[in-house]
Amino acid sequence: MKKDDARLAPRYDVVEQLKQERKSQHITQETLAKRVGTQKSNISRFESGTYNPSLDFLIKVAGSLGKQIQIQIK
Repeated sequence: MKKDDARLAPRYDVVEQLKQERKSQHITQETLAKRVGTQKSNISRFESGTYNPSLDFLIKVAGSLGKQIQIQIK
């Protein structure tokens, strides 16, 4: 995936928001992975943009950080 692809911008925005939230809470990828019920490698791939997450995965990650996913169609 190319980060400059406009079609992918919303995906990268969500990934970046969740990554920044994890960091602001001083949570490691390993701790987040345990909370989500996945492997650390999946969190790493997700944060690097090499993993195409499902909506369910995004909801789990957000919930593990005490947040919610909100989708808006424009």
